[in-house]
Amino acid sequence: MAAKVVTVAFEGVEARRVDVEVQLTGGQQVMVIVGLGDKAVAESKERVRGAFAGMGLALPPRRIVANLAPADMPKEGSHYDLPIALAVMAAMGVIPIDALDGWAAMGELSLDGRIAACAGALPAAMAAGAMDLGLICPEACGPEAAWAGGTRILAPRSLVALINHFRGGQILSAPAPGPVIEGEAVRDLRDVKGQEHAKRALEIAAAGSHNLLFCGPPGSGKSMLAQRLPGLLPPLSSHELLETSMVHSVAGLIAKGTLTRARPYRAPHHSASMAALTGGGLKAKPGEVSLAHNGVLFLDELPEFGVQALDSLRGPLETGEVMVARANAHVRYPARVQLVAAMNPCRCGHGGAGRGACGKAPRCLRDYQGRVSGPLMDRIDLAVDMPAVTAADLALPPPSEGTAEAAARVARARRLQVERAEAIEGAPIGAEALNGRAEGRYLEKIADLDEAGRGLLARAAEAGQISARGWTRVLRLARTIADLEGAANVRRVHVAEALAHRRTNALGAATGEGAF
Repeated sequence: MAAKVVTVAFEGVEARRVDVEVQLTGGQQVMVIVGLGDKAVAESKERVRGAFAGMGLALPPRRIVANLAPADMPKEGSHYDLPIALAVMAAMGVIPIDALDGWAAMGELSLDGRIAACAGALPAAMAAGAMDLGLICPEACGPEAAWAGGTRILAPRSLVALINHFRGGQILSAPAPGPVIEGEAVRDLRDVKGQEHAKRALEIAAAGSHNLLFCGPPGSGKSMLAQRLPGLLPPLSSHELLETSMVHSVAGLIAKGTLTRARPYRAPHHSASMAALTGGGLKAKPGEVSLAHNGVLFLDELPEFGVQALDSLRGPLETGEVMVARANAHVRYPARVQLVAAMNPCRCGHGGAGRGACGKAPRCLRDYQGRVSGPLMDRIDLAVDMPAVTAADLALPPPSEGTAEAAARVARARRLQVERAEAIEGAPIGAEALNGRAEGRYLEKIADLDEAGRGLLARAAEAGQISARGWTRVLRLARTIADLEGAANVRRVHVAEALAHRRTNALGAATGEGAF
């Protein structure tokens, strides 16, 4: 007897079809799983045997061969338990041989026959729907899989419940999608006293999705400002919510199907490895830059990160995706993030000026800041020097404007960018229409730069203060500044403010060597 069940293998956030073929042949009682599976797949035979024993069901005294096709595709994870068990039961006649037609299955088995949760239910359900199949998944994953929309979902608690459903003894109802929650309460900009220049930069960065760097001594409010950026950003759109949830599903971060429209905010420790930041490891899991997709990646103490780890972010920041290359597979993850970083001027913390100044300046400053490569710095649109907060600043009453007022201006600027793109044929759509991602002829068209502004930008380029990439990023930044002002075209004053935020000026202030 032979039976077949469809399941999936994950390549990044994409689920590829895998056919689980089980054949019962004569010979000694043994179970063999073939098809390039990892250790977890090889151990499936013991979990299947234990689950059958837990139900009081014995495997037949025959040779059982389970083939995972295509055989040259790597198979990883414990979610192959359920499709193997279903194929074995169909071959044994425990369930009708045609009962599994039109279904895909995934799930890990416990030794008592229960079906345990596993990662990747949402992309698996999306893939099953694309194949015109329903999905059988664990009960705990049902609310997550139900977000796939039109895909039929069965979410049994145990193998016994699934057998009774296929035999007609009981009917399993389709699970409802999990709730959409608001996420954590946003932190208010009113909590930050002083640093008006840095608040302005934060608002500009939020309006155009620009990368941002804060440089200042300890206690100047760098982390406080970074933590308040999510409150300035609009909630995820439906398309962005699906994209983000697919990544989190593969990483196993969705609990009980609960989704949130709050943008991701990831803040890895500076001891994080390159694989932790960009993805990889034994099973090529998504890294922090992918878990922050459509949100914010905050790197505190930027120079303390490993040089290779930081430089591995250069590609994702430019392309919006990361490719995890392995010997037998290339896995692609989305990585469209807004980078916010914070650093001290030097290892001592205070730089070469003011109280507590570094006694080894300017060499200490150059060495410390030199740990961050020039190409990575060139991808940062705004670099803001933050002086220490004074006692006079702390004695001031809370600012009159907070997150709500700034978020309203950001929303207006973003709405203007999207509407402008919709009016231009062939322009990018959605999040790609934001100024921070504009490029080529589209950028030149929307900038509408006047002669005075173009002349200022050209002089900065001729003086070597900006690179070719810097030219594009200054133009993007100037367009965002103009949008916040409601200006139709980019003028010289907008270009001047954008140039003032380039790295050479902001970090030069810490060393006493300004750019202009």
